[in-house]
Amino acid sequence: MAVLQKIRQRSALLIVVIGFCLFAFIAGDVFTKGSFGKSSNDVGSVNGKDIPFEDFRLKVSNVEKSQQGVTPTAAANRVWDQEVSIALLTSEFDKLGLRVGAKHIMEVLKSDQNIGKNPMFLNSAGFFDEAKFKEAIKTNPEIAQYVSGREKDAELNAKYQMYATMIKAGTFTTESEGKFKYEMEANKVSFAYVAGLYSTIKDSDVKVADDEIVAFMKKNEKKYKADENREIEYVLIEDKASPEDEAEIKAKINGLLSGSVVYNTQTGKNDTLSSFRSATNVMEYVNANSDIPYDSTYVAKKDLPAVDADKLYNLAPGEIYGPYMFGKYYCLSKSMGRKVGVNAKASHILISYEGTQVPNQKEKRTKEEAKAKAESLLAQVNASPDSFLMLAFTASDDSSSQQGGDLGYFGPNQMVKPFNDFVFSNPIGKVGLVETPFGFHIIKVTDKQDGIRLATVAQKVEASEATSDKVFTQATQFEMDAAEKDFAKSATAMKLTVSPPVTVKAMDEAFGPLGNQRNIVSWAFEDGTDVGAVKRFEVANLGNIIAKVKKINPEGLMAVDLVRSYVEPILKNKKKAELIKAKMTGTSLEAIAKATGSAVQQATDVTMENPVLTGGVGQEPKVVGNAFALTTGKLSAPIEGNTGVYVVKNTNTVKAPALKDHTAYVAKLKTQSAGDINRVLPALKDKAEIKDNRKQFNY
Repeated sequence: MAVLQKIRQRSALLIVVIGFCLFAFIAGDVFTKGSFGKSSNDVGSVNGKDIPFEDFRLKVSNVEKSQQGVTPTAAANRVWDQEVSIALLTSEFDKLGLRVGAKHIMEVLKSDQNIGKNPMFLNSAGFFDEAKFKEAIKTNPEIAQYVSGREKDAELNAKYQMYATMIKAGTFTTESEGKFKYEMEANKVSFAYVAGLYSTIKDSDVKVADDEIVAFMKKNEKKYKADENREIEYVLIEDKASPEDEAEIKAKINGLLSGSVVYNTQTGKNDTLSSFRSATNVMEYVNANSDIPYDSTYVAKKDLPAVDADKLYNLAPGEIYGPYMFGKYYCLSKSMGRKVGVNAKASHILISYEGTQVPNQKEKRTKEEAKAKAESLLAQVNASPDSFLMLAFTASDDSSSQQGGDLGYFGPNQMVKPFNDFVFSNPIGKVGLVETPFGFHIIKVTDKQDGIRLATVAQKVEASEATSDKVFTQATQFEMDAAEKDFAKSATAMKLTVSPPVTVKAMDEAFGPLGNQRNIVSWAFEDGTDVGAVKRFEVANLGNIIAKVKKINPEGLMAVDLVRSYVEPILKNKKKAELIKAKMTGTSLEAIAKATGSAVQQATDVTMENPVLTGGVGQEPKVVGNAFALTTGKLSAPIEGNTGVYVVKNTNTVKAPALKDHTAYVAKLKTQSAGDINRVLPALKDKAEIKDNRKQFNY
């Protein structure tokens, strides 16, 4: 395994397909405590091609194992997106008859850091040696197995490269399009107009019924399509400390100030506890009486609890402060002394070179050239200390250049050793040159912070066993009452609050303001969980959630309540437009302005590229387009714009001078369309028949 481990220590092969990764490492079991539903042996299908459950489960598990912190549901969702994308693209590759040869696959494999940059496969000059690579495959079964898996991904990647190239080659920008782009930017129109703004009519004066919103959505079904979802209302009964619990913990902390006598249940006798002030072994005392272990580090003032920072930082050695509240803890802190320079602040100018960890991509340098440049910059800084900031902006290869090289505050050993040693062994204001694996650094020490060491006894304020028992009893009683009676009335009777409903889909993890509550979502989509179903969930560090399925919304149009805030203003503006147009009578702008109680306004030299009307109106492309279409002096019919209804009169149109060559504008359009390849996969998904059976999995 040692050889394979060396390979895996480097980054995993990632195959990029339309903005996200086709993962190379995929294996294992996402469903740690569940089973697949009986209605299907497949997790889903794409255009009739099944995605087998066992393969899917294996891939999900390896994502879960290889990516620290990823949840089972997130891993499943990620692999699902990957599988759908691969299925759609593979189908396209097959239709086109795309084939790739061994040389193409080898080039893709070489681009993988695991292979192309692995020392095992490099020659004496530091370049990839194909013969060494093939020999390693022949002689080492572990490498052969690893490469075999990578070859499949490499083949897919190679085909995608060909596919993308073909699409790019098939799209082009014509001279006519370049000419049109030029005219959009250069043609100008001036016009007078009257605006009847929608804002002049109160929203309360126009009503929009639910069926009107539904009719609007039906005209735009794809935009307002909704997956099957559940609306769940809930009551949260928090498992938190009672006032009596708080008082008890505070009394225990106070008792440590002067010492106390406690009954020892094991010996049957009273034990005398020494005070925090008189403790001879402070570390031992803290560890024996605190929920947080003793910390021997020195802390800068800025890192102390904000409310009590001044008093804590200014404690004399041996002096005690408290009790005070920090987060969920009652605390007593004892000063163990101060130390100078626990944190430092520095700025630097980095000059990298070929072979460093982060070489400059724009200016390739040898080590000698980088050193010479760094020494030159150091001389400039020494001659004119105020020049450091500007030199960092203009010459540094580090991202901190945008902050004038400022790295902020950092503690000992947070930086690489040469950098760390220079900063912590020199006074504020010192400037010098050091070399690290990143290159040459011109460093300026800009500040240092002293720190204090505190011995802190902290006891968490949490519910006692008696309080938790009361919470459990109350939650269980409410669950039984809510299952048999009205949910809201039962809550009111027990002085509990019903939270607003949360809408979830089958593969969601998030549950409104309560964060990841996948178990509640899974329950809501189980067979047999119908409208009105009630269940209690115990959640660590939170309490008891009693959930009720309020509504089941099948796949179809989105619920009216969910789209009302977006659709209703659109429909109201349509109705307002009719009211405004009815007022726009008259044969001149002045007459129309009088009829609508508005004024005649002027727009000068407006282009279609930037169809903005001044005075806070904003973009009005329909209005400007109509103005261009009118002959000089001609009055338009009422135009429904983004912000109101407009009547315009063209006062002048200026055509741009004719150009013989529109190459520059063709280039602009090509730049704008460079990312069009990214639209392919969404388009394929939109047209595909995709069946998703993932909700049949129980987590």
